[in-house]
Amino acid sequence: MRKSLTKKQIIRLKADIDNVFKAGKRFSLSCFKLYVCENNLSYSRLIVIPVRHYGNSVQRNLIRRQVKEIWRTNQERIKEGLDMVVIVYPGKDLDYEEKEGTLLDLFMKSSSLVG
Repeated sequence: MRKSLTKKQIIRLKADIDNVFKAGKRFSLSCFKLYVCENNLSYSRLIVIPVRHYGNSVQRNLIRRQVKEIWRTNQERIKEGLDMVVIVYPGKDLDYEEKEGTLLDLFMKSSSLVG
């Protein structure tokens, strides 16, 4: 089983990211903000953006890897055809399980989860 996201599952083009910010719906919980937009593809894509003043580069890359892993492990529950931008803000220190619970609640709030 693949332990990372494929290249097609990551939003890479600035035009695609700008489209999600412009046309997407915004949802937020604690230290996460989620923008969701339909992408007219048969698969969903994700990008994680920690804000500039979120710790040092090690902490920013750690949270980026953790959010991608949460998204990857719950991918079968996420609807197809969505572009998602997760913005991470500094806040209280959460362990991995709390981050996963918060993100799944955020996905549920945005009705991005199936079932």
